[in-house]
Amino acid sequence: MCKACGGPHEHPAKDPAATAPRTKPTPRFSRNWRGPFRRTPGRLAGLGLIRLYQLTLSGFVGHGCRHIPTCSEYGYEAIARHGLWRGGWMALFRVARCGPGGTTGLDPVPERLAPRLGWWAPWRLWQVGKH
Repeated sequence: MCKACGGPHEHPAKDPAATAPRTKPTPRFSRNWRGPFRRTPGRLAGLGLIRLYQLTLSGFVGHGCRHIPTCSEYGYEAIARHGLWRGGWMALFRVARCGPGGTTGLDPVPERLAPRLGWWAPWRLWQVGKH
């Protein structure tokens, strides 16, 4: 006799795993910035080039970065936040600062750029992130 419905049959024991509430799968760790940004064609092209570098050449270059985040992670976030033109210049200057005699340590991408750092004067972006 079934206790649940009162019928003459027996229900099979329910699997506790089948009745457990479903949870969202944990997102995979990504080394790149995952914040919101406008997905313009220029930004997506720049981010694609950086990601291609990370998946192919980065393993051959070595893991001796002097900054946190690494130069490719910095470039990815700079382009995502500030666009291909200004973010690309920021990434280029960051790679130049990474050379011998350059800076070390924590060097995050600024959330906002000062108004004097206009698109017409990319050389001023050299000062962004200097210690």
